[in-house]
Amino acid sequence: MEEKKIYNDSGIEIARCYGDEQPGKFPYTRGIREDMYRGRLWTMRQYAGFSTAEESNKRYHYLLSQGTMGLSVAFDLPTQIGYDSSHEFAEGEVGKVGVAIDSLRDFETLFHGIRLEDITTSMTINATASTLLAMYIALAKQQGADLHKISGTIQNDILKEYAARGTYIYPPKPSMRIITDIFEYCSREVPKWNTISISGYHIREAGSTAAQELAFTLANGKTYVRAALEKGLDINVFAKRLSFFFNAHNNVFEEVAKFRAARRMWAHMTKSLGATDPQAQMLRFHTQTGGSTLTAQQPENNIIRVTMQAMAAVMGGTQSLHTNGFDEALSLPTEHAAKIALRTQQIVGYESGITQTVDPLGGSYYIESLTDELEKMAYTYIDAIDAMGGSVAAIEQGYMQEQIARSAYQYQKQIENNEKIIVGVNKYTDMDEQVKPVFKIDDSIRKVQMAKLDQLKNERNNTDVEACLNRLSEAAKNGNNLMPHIIDSVETYATLGEIANELRKVFGEYKG
Repeated sequence: MEEKKIYNDSGIEIARCYGDEQPGKFPYTRGIREDMYRGRLWTMRQYAGFSTAEESNKRYHYLLSQGTMGLSVAFDLPTQIGYDSSHEFAEGEVGKVGVAIDSLRDFETLFHGIRLEDITTSMTINATASTLLAMYIALAKQQGADLHKISGTIQNDILKEYAARGTYIYPPKPSMRIITDIFEYCSREVPKWNTISISGYHIREAGSTAAQELAFTLANGKTYVRAALEKGLDINVFAKRLSFFFNAHNNVFEEVAKFRAARRMWAHMTKSLGATDPQAQMLRFHTQTGGSTLTAQQPENNIIRVTMQAMAAVMGGTQSLHTNGFDEALSLPTEHAAKIALRTQQIVGYESGITQTVDPLGGSYYIESLTDELEKMAYTYIDAIDAMGGSVAAIEQGYMQEQIARSAYQYQKQIENNEKIIVGVNKYTDMDEQVKPVFKIDDSIRKVQMAKLDQLKNERNNTDVEACLNRLSEAAKNGNNLMPHIIDSVETYATLGEIANELRKVFGEYKG
């Protein structure tokens, strides 16, 4: 089939790619597909989830009506760390930073009127990723979906939780076991599902540099691959379903170079670990614009920041993108801010012209040099991590945490000394700035969820629930794959907290 010709506004024909090194070929520095966005644009996602499943469902339908191509689900803190909304530790946190999910019944409401076969869904969940994935699979089965066709991603990256974020439950060893169980199960039963999104995003949000984000993310990726290999899994199968999640900050050229270096480094890493299938050597990644770069002062300025970051992600070759709402330094995004964020992606995709050729900055002396320098710096950190025995050992010794904390301190010091200018914060400030309306979640949400839990426990077959949880406990003790038992449990309407507690009894809790 002859390639469609593309012209710019002056009528000049734009080539697919400029320069000798070709995209879609090892080591994929210039992109994982030959035509990149000339064939189709990246998946435009908007991160959303708040309050109850009913309220989040309304936002999802709104975003889909506005042109969002895939959903990205935010869960509240109790859901992330394995507590039902009724637990004493959940008080004050239910529905605040994401949607509260206590059982499959909430999940049914969350996706009401949405066919899972027709969308891709990204779920930002780690310690309880196995349970939320089990709920997604159970709902897909209810809908009569072909499990070989449903697609999406669970973050499922526990190592960065120990290093940078803190929403872990179990110690590292059983956590890694749960993750490789998911790899194994999905490779057979849900083959199009991305079983992990190895995340540099939160590493960067915690204060790392671009080089540290690159290094620590790929070091963690290597650790997951080795764990799967030790379990006897085939790298040419499971590595195809690994994905990555990066941050995009304001320094446009540094960010583009970071994305290019990441693809090249991962291609060489997977090859050295035994991957021979090109699909298993490709680094696929989602990008989110930098939450920590958003300012509460003069929040409309964040629209410009998000636009620059989105352009960097696209010029760097991202597979999907989430753009932050301009008001997210103040609260969860309002519907107005979420719409502007989505329109930002659409304008970049359809009006900027940067999608007309693959890797438009490739061949630039500056970009190529930055790509090489970032790769070199990242390998310095990776070599240090390897010398310690890998990511788990480096985290246990506090190496990653210390490096991130040091970079965060230096960055903050530069701002306070006016060495780094943040417009509206330490320069060009407004003394009479007006307070903007923010999106707030009512604390009464917890009472709503607790009432739902009481009703659920009265209506379900508690004998079946107990039997499933007992089988899950036995599987955790004897080393059998946990996923079938977690799915059975959620289908009897065992709650997320009950499942997490069953595993806590066997695995214990990590205290940090």
